[in-house]
Amino acid sequence: MPRPLPLAVLVSGTGTTLDALALAIERGDPPAQIVAVVADREGIAAAGVAARHGLPYEVIPMRGPASAPGLLDARLRDAGVELVVLAGFKSILPAEFLRGWAGRVVNVHPALLPRHGGRGQYGRAVYESILAAGDRETGATVHVVTAEVDAGPILLQDRFDLGPSETVETLQARTQALERPLLREAIRRFATGEWPLPYESGASARRSGRPPDRT
Repeated sequence: MPRPLPLAVLVSGTGTTLDALALAIERGDPPAQIVAVVADREGIAAAGVAARHGLPYEVIPMRGPASAPGLLDARLRDAGVELVVLAGFKSILPAEFLRGWAGRVVNVHPALLPRHGGRGQYGRAVYESILAAGDRETGATVHVVTAEVDAGPILLQDRFDLGPSETVETLQARTQALERPLLREAIRRFATGEWPLPYESGASARRSGRPPDRT
């Protein structure tokens, strides 16, 4: 058995992705351990999710003092984090922080990047953009986070065809059903050494399309 991969999960909202990931880890797949949960704002539901799973939780506002990225860096290093997972995290991480964690930060995005990515493309805005564009298919993407928003190496994608009566709500439900197994699979590949840490763009040939069914 591989040793558990130490993770930090960064959150901004309800914590549904955090909850799903914590449950999966408690079942042993992926072989990882959440050693830090960090929120960028007070009073969010993710705090209750972290408490329910007994996970260490802290709030570090990214729009606060100039030292905030340095504080986040210090906290994650003190916790022994090896991979940072953005789970509905709405703040844009500063380039300074990402230089220190290059190839060690991943995000799950609710669209088929590079479409419907970039600044302001999160949550409901993504689904509205997909519908307005008249896309015939959409899906979810796990990618490496770089200083250019949503432009890092793509690790995994899964997709589905859009029906004639899709709404923001149906797209959200269908996309979330893809996001969680994709994220688990990406973490599993890092934890087992199938993908290197830190991940480098030259390793992108290792990426896969649809992951195996691990629900």
